[in-house]
Amino acid sequence: MPKLKEELQKSIRQMSDFDKFKNQIEMTVTSEGLRIELLESASGTFFDSGSHSPNRDGIELLSMLSQELSKLPNKVSIEGHTDSKPYSGTRDYGNWELSTDRANAARRLIQQSGLRQDQVSQVRGFSDQKLPKPSDPLDPSNRRITLIVQYVVKSNEEHDSPARTAADEKSVGSGTAEQ
Repeated sequence: MPKLKEELQKSIRQMSDFDKFKNQIEMTVTSEGLRIELLESASGTFFDSGSHSPNRDGIELLSMLSQELSKLPNKVSIEGHTDSKPYSGTRDYGNWELSTDRANAARRLIQQSGLRQDQVSQVRGFSDQKLPKPSDPLDPSNRRITLIVQYVVKSNEEHDSPARTAADEKSVGSGTAEQ
């Protein structure tokens, strides 16, 4: 995962508008895999305020990520998050719907841009339930889309195979064999 993180960061730096949103992209290796967070700004970096459709920058970045991630065997989860400001659209539509619709819009776009249908393992909307800045629940960076590149899970047959060598054990244990 650290190698994948480096490769994705390199690809992102080559994008035409990189300077405009370089502080809005965070990548972290976690127990789930590589978390790629696309954080919103006050002006709406990847989605226009209140919209569930990615804007031009969101389309460009998600398309590039899709092309890179489609080369991997890993599954991808997609999450949508909002800040705590109540959605001011229609009465029957709120932050839960917006967070889920943004995650689903991101899924549709990355699948149209190259991610295989079987690579998406789940799409989740969290509304404002997992704020990275709980002390400032209205901070725009609480609004985000998260792509989680999950670790490849080996089947039991592969784990129990007597043919595994010490080199296999070392490469799996260090995380370099599986991205």
